[in-house]
Amino acid sequence: MGNRNILGYSTAPRLGPGGCRLCGHRSRQGALPAFSPGHRAVSAPRAPALRVRRGRAGRGSHPTPPPHPQALPRAGPRPLRAGSRRGGAEQARPHPAAAAMVARLVLRGVRRALPAAPGPGARRGCGELAALRAMGFSQEQARRLLALQPRLGPEHREAAAAQLLLLGLSAEAALALLERSPALLRLPTERLRERAEELRRLGLDGGRLQRAVSRCPQLFHVPRKRLEAAVRLLRERCLFTAEQLREVLGTCPAVLLEEPHTLHHQFQYAYFRMGVQQKEMVKARLFQMPFAELRNRHIFLERRGLYETPHKGQTETSNPKLKDILQLPEKDFLASLAYSTPEEFEVFKKLLAREEEEKEEEEDVDAPYTEDYDDLDSDESKTARE
Repeated sequence: MGNRNILGYSTAPRLGPGGCRLCGHRSRQGALPAFSPGHRAVSAPRAPALRVRRGRAGRGSHPTPPPHPQALPRAGPRPLRAGSRRGGAEQARPHPAAAAMVARLVLRGVRRALPAAPGPGARRGCGELAALRAMGFSQEQARRLLALQPRLGPEHREAAAAQLLLLGLSAEAALALLERSPALLRLPTERLRERAEELRRLGLDGGRLQRAVSRCPQLFHVPRKRLEAAVRLLRERCLFTAEQLREVLGTCPAVLLEEPHTLHHQFQYAYFRMGVQQKEMVKARLFQMPFAELRNRHIFLERRGLYETPHKGQTETSNPKLKDILQLPEKDFLASLAYSTPEEFEVFKKLLAREEEEKEEEEDVDAPYTEDYDDLDSDESKTARE
């Protein structure tokens, strides 16, 4: 009978070479599991030994068979029950679907509590801020600069700021210039660079260039031909020297924005009507005051007998200096030079404006007759020549 006892039960060792330790089960794939699918515990309890009931039957009584392997308890800790001494309250495992739902709700609450991740615009703003900080702007200055032209690309803003810094402007001066003229941010970089080179060729270098650009940012927008026309007029017709021209452009850069005929008219009025030379014009900063205000002050002094047009060749006069006429505030001008009151000066300006209007109307009326006389003169001259 081999390894079987008298009742037919196998007495082979429990650890077989090709099957489960308890029932000898083989898997269908040909693997050799340590336990059958029903016996996946780490360690299976040993089957109890055969016990023979000794009762009235005596020696021939049948032994009690061992329990079926599936009836054996699985290895591992038993679940705690309610009211047990070890666990106290009930600690039954929740349903897997309920546990997953609770986890999703908790995760959703955590996501709502966390701050939103920065988008592409926020990341770009941080990058621009860092780039401006690296150029020398403070945190507050960089934020003010980013507020200018918000829809502008970062490369235009950084390029414009870099060009202004290359001119020698400080970070605060460059920011103030861009705040007064935000359109500079949209100018091409080459345009800014070329205009800076043109101003340097005119003699505006170093501090003069910085002051000129800070006072008149429109220099970057004015056409190049107008710049050249204004410079040509001051040099060739007004006869300013190169050094005087640099001083004029440095103290009053707005002359480069004016029309050439306007500049020439103001120069002729000061030179012929007031008898002022170029050197005194430069010191007094003639072109800083509008021509209308200059004419009002000069004629007011003249009609009060406090200013006389010098004769040709006359060098010494008792006239007030041009610097005082131009640079003194109106209150001080009336008190120290004109010896008059603001009310009188206001009435005088209204009367002078009315005189100018009447004069222009007369010129408009006489203009056609003047043209006819010119035509007659030309015809008579032709007839006489024939």
